[in-house]
Amino acid sequence: MTASVRTTDPASTEASVRHLLVVGSGGRENALGWALARCPGVERVWVAPGNGGTAQLEGCEPLAIGESDQEGLLRAALELGVTLVVVGPEGPLANGLADRLRAGGLAVFGPGADGAQLEASKQWAKALMQEAGVPSAGHWPASSRSEALAVLEAVGRPLVVKADGLAAGKGVTVAESLEESRAAIEEIFAGRFGEAGDSLVLEERLSGPEVSVFALTDGQAMVLLPPAQDHKRIGEGDTGPNTGGMGAYAPAPLLDAAALERVRREVLEPTLQALRQRGIDYRGVIYAGLMLSEGGLKVIEFNCRFGDPECQTLMPLLGGELAAVLLACARGNLNQAPPLTISAGCSACVVAAAEGYPGDVRRGDVIHSQSLSTPQRQLFHAGSRLEESGACVTAGGRVLAVVAQAEDFDAAFASAYAGLDQVHYEGITFRRDIGHQVRRP
Repeated sequence: MTASVRTTDPASTEASVRHLLVVGSGGRENALGWALARCPGVERVWVAPGNGGTAQLEGCEPLAIGESDQEGLLRAALELGVTLVVVGPEGPLANGLADRLRAGGLAVFGPGADGAQLEASKQWAKALMQEAGVPSAGHWPASSRSEALAVLEAVGRPLVVKADGLAAGKGVTVAESLEESRAAIEEIFAGRFGEAGDSLVLEERLSGPEVSVFALTDGQAMVLLPPAQDHKRIGEGDTGPNTGGMGAYAPAPLLDAAALERVRREVLEPTLQALRQRGIDYRGVIYAGLMLSEGGLKVIEFNCRFGDPECQTLMPLLGGELAAVLLACARGNLNQAPPLTISAGCSACVVAAAEGYPGDVRRGDVIHSQSLSTPQRQLFHAGSRLEESGACVTAGGRVLAVVAQAEDFDAAFASAYAGLDQVHYEGITFRRDIGHQVRRP
């Protein structure tokens, strides 16, 4: 698709990428900071607020400003001469951070609050998909407990239950029975997810492998990244409760070049067109969570930001043009950006969590890690904190990830696990079978 040229900023894209600000504190933002700091011409990347591992990334510096402090982030970005702001998490985007920063004169990679509804409201996203003709599961919106239970009884089979708003990845129940669907409905309307559960979406259950596709876009043109697959379950053999993701790999062989082009044509381009028809100038990443079901390719959900841990997996595969490409997306002139080179190798990511995850977790345990980073292996922190003593301690559910690249998945995962064996903290939890779909027995 060819983008129409906009006169957002006539300046040379590649030559002006010098100072960047990444907003967020997770592993995704750690990986983004690392990748952007490697780009030619980039002098400094600040990560606000960052985490315990941010300062260990060459070219990166933590900035003690919370991701919800819009005015503080705007002041700091202007004072630091930031060229581009990359907003990592969905919450600040849904709350209008990109809008505020753009109003202050900054280039921002990330949609405004209007476009962030793609993730922030399941009902809104489903309506957009219907409007665009994007294939997805059948669904029933409900704004009250009685309405939802009536739908469930009328359908007469287990349904997926999704809180309408942002619920930190915990608002979805893939029910195995009618009783489980009823319990999930009751839980949502009892207030477990606050305002995110004021309404919900019921969906028909689909089965099949899932794959994630990410498009970098200026609202007109787009660049597709290699498809990735993550592992949501806490237990080996894909058992136990869902998590934010315990590991990932890319490129996922579930989608070859022809299938990826089909995703562009049938999912991403119609979605962008529907956004434009609603007057939304979407500049950022569109994350399509897809299922390859018996009935064909279906969109399970859209997100308005990079996935985590897919982002950690993908960033090492991307070339030094990344900063220029993201800036071009933010400025609305992606067709003027240099082509983004993508490594032909494989990337493997294994996440280490804290004891108790995804429930109540241990915190405050000292993280010991040897010098395991190499040109083909990275350590990205997530739920960690740097103490005044200089010790780095656990501070969240998913603590860190080790990512490795190689010519094949067997070698990549062998390297990732060898690196993870050099990381120690009390209660460390990780799966030994990440990538079982692509590794030789």
